[in-house]
Amino acid sequence: MYGLRNGYCCLLKTTTSSVIKKCLRLNSTYDFDVIVIGGGHAGVEAVSAASRMNTNVLLVTHKTQTIGEMSCNPAFGGIGKGHLMREIDAMDGICGKICDLSGIQYKILNRSKGPAVWGWRAQIDRSLYRKWMQNEILQNTPNLTVKCCSVEDLILDKNGDKLQCHGIITSDGQHIRGRTVVLATGTFLRGLINIGLDSYPAGRIGDEPAIGLANTLESVGFQMGRLKTGTPPRIDKNSIDYSNLVATNGDKPPIPFSFMNDRVWIEENKQIDTWLTFTDERVTDLITQNIHLSRHVREEVRGPRYCPSIESKILKFKHKSHQIWLEPEGLDSDVIYPNGISCTLPESIQQQVINLIPGLERARMLRPGYGVEYDHIDPRQLKQTLETSLIDNLFMSGQINGTTGYEEAAAQGIVAGINAAAKCLGKDPLIISRTDGYIGVLIDDLTTMGTDEPYRMFTSRSEFRLRLRPDNADIRFTQRGYEMGFVSQQRYDRFCQTRQIIDESKEFLQSISKPLSKWRQELGINLDNNRNNSLKTAFQVLALNEFSVNQLVKLFAKQLSPIDCNHILSYRLKSEALYDHYEREEQHLAEEIKSEESLEISPQFDYMNDELVLSNEVRDVLHRNKPKTIFAAKRLPGVTPAAIVSLVYYMRRHCPTMTTTTTTTSALSY
Repeated sequence: MYGLRNGYCCLLKTTTSSVIKKCLRLNSTYDFDVIVIGGGHAGVEAVSAASRMNTNVLLVTHKTQTIGEMSCNPAFGGIGKGHLMREIDAMDGICGKICDLSGIQYKILNRSKGPAVWGWRAQIDRSLYRKWMQNEILQNTPNLTVKCCSVEDLILDKNGDKLQCHGIITSDGQHIRGRTVVLATGTFLRGLINIGLDSYPAGRIGDEPAIGLANTLESVGFQMGRLKTGTPPRIDKNSIDYSNLVATNGDKPPIPFSFMNDRVWIEENKQIDTWLTFTDERVTDLITQNIHLSRHVREEVRGPRYCPSIESKILKFKHKSHQIWLEPEGLDSDVIYPNGISCTLPESIQQQVINLIPGLERARMLRPGYGVEYDHIDPRQLKQTLETSLIDNLFMSGQINGTTGYEEAAAQGIVAGINAAAKCLGKDPLIISRTDGYIGVLIDDLTTMGTDEPYRMFTSRSEFRLRLRPDNADIRFTQRGYEMGFVSQQRYDRFCQTRQIIDESKEFLQSISKPLSKWRQELGINLDNNRNNSLKTAFQVLALNEFSVNQLVKLFAKQLSPIDCNHILSYRLKSEALYDHYEREEQHLAEEIKSEESLEISPQFDYMNDELVLSNEVRDVLHRNKPKTIFAAKRLPGVTPAAIVSLVYYMRRHCPTMTTTTTTTSALSY
């Protein structure tokens, strides 16, 4: 409800635990600066980021009890996803810090390869994550008001030919005006849950879908699509036979997600195991015989390619055995999440499938798996700020943009929250290039090429894997965030301290040169077959696999004392040495791409102009996708190098605002 108190306007929402109140000055026609719709992983990062920039924020969610809910798998991170987590944390995001307070097993994946593509991952206690996230949002986020309801419509005004969003209309009929609105609705837009042949409207179990909002987006002209995802059945951990299953332990010591932490909350020897099992031909036969009973398995609605349902796996790879990871949902929970058998068959068939899997012969299903279908917008209708091109002041983040996964959602949420707040404050927006980080890769892929399946981040999507490492995300983002206002003084001070230690250690190691044989002799390395006796600095020596940071610390104890006994800083220094040469090589390509990204193409550009020497096929691709830059045009399937040359020459003649001859030449070097 609204009320007046001492010249302030207060929006009050009573919950079972407390009254959440925040007051706003009555100095404009707006009730809030930033309104965020949805309390999932995108929404909480958007709320937190906008708050850190000192704007007044309203969070609209169905229930405070589900804020930060991990509605699918009980884990964060992975290969590519872990990179996103580190970048979010470097920008003072909150999910990494909460993971360090709630993880029950921490493991870096992909260690057989170089550290540039290692994947931070943690098995999470669901209840602990929800507890700490809600504490962070509800108790420790200034300038925030929370309202529990659904949103039925947007307040839209016309400014000339352009639509502008100025707030929301809630299910209880309130008109709440905001300078900007961030949609982070997850799977709620016309959400439909499927189990077997039964289906009913819901965004997730127990929550109503957003019908009115979906209708509004469609009616104003957004191109919409339909995607699907699913979740596996849950199993009672006490009914599993672990005797012949393969157990996996956590890393010792566990490595935290957050740059702010030297350690995680749980002791390394108290981390919980996960277990591996497999399907066999019996599972294949049972699912094949009953596939007609699953309404969810339809090709006209695309599901995730990289985390498909067990039905989809068997349809595509009938003769393969499929991995299933048995993942605990918490320290005090009896629930096991069987990662790998997302399933939408009838409940009775799901129980039979479970009991055909080794180790699960007597397992008891606690809850059946289900599928969710939902609407999303074509993300090519977004700017790189995640503001929509169709409606000013309206931002979108998370699964509404066609992505899948907590990490992809959180990455979009923090960018949308920052840019919504920046627009309210009259600041320049945050634009993250694909040369800057995996968040930039994510946004560029979505806004350039769109998606016809739930988008998932992998390291293979980046051209700059050696530069965009998990260890240096703070170097790439924290200074920038501090200058823009969304990184705290505390984080910035810690970053400066870390950067100073790394820089001084590098400078010292680069100042000492000796023949390689001398280094081997002093560090106790075997001299057999030592034919290479070139002069190398200590920093160059550190790049060789046979040499470690600890060896150099022993040799130069005084100069490298800040590195001693700090395994995180030791790992960072080793990575700096390992990738120093390659990073300089990638820098040249990154500069070329940045120059091409600066060559903007007007949304009104006429690709049908006869002066453009383009095939009809290329004209159609460019007209349909409307790339925002020359670099974006180059990445579109079917756009040839010759077409790019024609496009750039035309722009050079007819677009006097085109940046420089140098950048044009770069674009022509396709």
